Amino acid sequence: MIEKLIIYLQYPFVRNALIVGMLIALCSSLFGVTLVLKRFSFIGDGLSHVAFGAMSIGAVLNLTNEMLLVMPITVISAVLLLRTGQDTKIKGDAAIAMISVGALAFGYLIMNIFSTSANLAGDVCSSLFGSVSILTLTTSEVYLCVVMSVIVVAVFVFFYNKIFAVTFDETFANAAGTKTDRYNLLIAVIIAVIIVLAMNLVGSLLISALVIFPALSAMRVFDSFKRVTVFSAILSVLCAFFGILISILAGTPVGSTIVAVDVAAFAVCCAVGRVVGE
Repeated sequence: MIEKLIIYLQYPFVRNALIVGMLIALCSSLFGVTLVLKRFSFIGDGLSHVAFGAMSIGAVLNLTNEMLLVMPITVISAVLLLRTGQDTKIKGDAAIAMISVGALAFGYLIMNIFSTSANLAGDVCSSLFGSVSILTLTTSEVYLCVVMSVIVVAVFVFFYNKIFAVTFDETFANAAGTKTDRYNLLIAVIIAVIIVLAMNLVGSLLISALVIFPALSAMRVFDSFKRVTVFSAILSVLCAFFGILISILAGTPVGSTIVAVDVAAFAVCCAVGRVVGE
């Protein structure tokens, strides 16, 4: 098994998949803690369905680079979702449900009516649950992911204090002079970027797992924001690393395997948390 793994690691496409997978997992986990604590966890699910709808349009239009269409639409939807969620008539969870279901249905309808693919079911399944495209990344796609990941991590580190304040007590932060609307908007835009980057890794239906599970796992063991964030990032990267390796060795779907490893890590953290709590 180890010899087989060493042989696989000599291939550039495997190394590229590991680099991109771990970077996406890192970015997802950093902002995942904030989303979980703000009880806005399923924003990732809603935006991933929006990205699926945009990707369907790109596929029908035969765009060579679908990200040029998917990224702007997802970011705009994140802004609209944030604004709608603050509306007293439409609560945040209702807004997410509306956008999530509507975008998913619209995307599938577009692909069903206009797609010329001979394997429509396969295309939809790959978009929803991830595909092997993570193993066929080009050098430019890897560089793009690295640059975007560096920007996301830099934003989190630079605005750490503001994000912390907005996460725990938005009312107090606003009273203290912090532009909470501005930082909520920043968080929403960054999450949209992460969603688009993660589409090829785990698919639109499984993206929320990358956001939620590492944060919830860390909360079972630690109780401070900094420790939870650091442990969540480390755990998420390790789960992505081992998930991709297991997927390659066992021939299982990449996205589903990573999520399965995340679930197993959550179970272990729950057990550790109970022991430590006693």
